[in-house]
Formats: sequence, structure tokens, C-alpha cells
Amino acid sequence: MKYHKDIFEIIFHARGGQGAKTAAEILAQAAVSEGKFVQAFPSFGPERSGAPTKTYLRVSNKAIRTKEPVIDPDAVIVLDETLLESVKVTDGLDKNEALIVNTKKSAADVSHKLNFKGKVYPVDANGISLEIVGQPRPNTVILGKIVKITEMVKLESVTSEFQKIFEAKIGKENCEKNIAAIEKAYDAV
Repeated sequence: MKYHKDIFEIIFHARGGQGAKTAAEILAQAAVSEGKFVQAFPSFGPERSGAPTKTYLRVSNKAIRTKEPVIDPDAVIVLDETLLESVKVTDGLDKNEALIVNTKKSAADVSHKLNFKGKVYPVDANGISLEIVGQPRPNTVILGKIVKITEMVKLESVTSEFQKIFEAKIGKENCEKNIAAIEKAYDAV
């Protein structure tokens, strides 16, 4: 699944506090650094930490004029697999589009559970994050898988933007660990 449309659209499903907005912003900044046009915005109700959230991202080589939420995504990212029980994450996805899920389950198991005939890309973002970073931070780890599957931006653009945004906040060593985790998710089969 490659970035080839006029506007490539993604929906992130997560729980409040899991960093979907941050992940979308890092991808958006990476796209801007490559000269692309972007929109990244969350959808909140009276949210609290742990409540289901949606974040939208659009990336294009041309100016983006629409302001509506994404309803026909090219990819859906699920940061918390428990949302598969309560949220219809495959709405708007067809068999040629990508569902990327933070899970230890196989693609076949996720497809069967959701009765979804499209492309499912599981990644154990929690496990990778715990192993490399020492904390469960799936939002940054899953960026590697998103880049690998969609090819909407270069991995180097994402890691460079991550470093620009976070090195001063979390320190050089933690920044390098997060980048290593992003790269591992990119390489994960």
C-alpha cells in the first residue's frame, strides 16, 4: 500500500493519553519536512484518560481544502487492541487498505475477530517499547510500521522530526532508544 493518492488519509483509534495525537503530529511534521501538505487533528468529546479517541491525519502533495473528519481512510491505526471489542475500527476501509494494530495476535486472528477481509498488519508496539525504551509507548513505536506499510514519508524524516521534537524534552539517550524502537517496528515482519 503506497502513498499514491492526491490525499492520503489515516484514522488513529486510541484511548485518551496513549499519544495518538502526538503520533499524528510527528508524521505530519515529517511530511512537511518533505514539502507535503498536511492536516492532523483529534476528535474529542468530553474525554477523560482511557476513553476512546480518534485522531485524523491527511497528507498530500497539493493543498488540502477539506476540513471534515476522515470517513474513507486509506489506513487505520489501532493503538489499543481492546478497542477492537467496542469500536468499529474498519469503518470505511476496503480490502486494499491497511489496518495496523498494536497487538501480539496474528493478522489472521485479527481479521477473523473483526470479520475483515482487508490487509491487517499487526505489530507488538507495546512489547517493542517495553524491550527497548523500558516503558509502554506504542504511539512512537508504531510510527515505524506506518511508514513501512504506507510509504507516505521516509523513515529518516520521522526519526529526524522525533529527535527535533523530543530530544530536549526526554534527553538524548531516551530519544535514541525511541528511535531504535521506531526502526525495529519498521523492520518487524
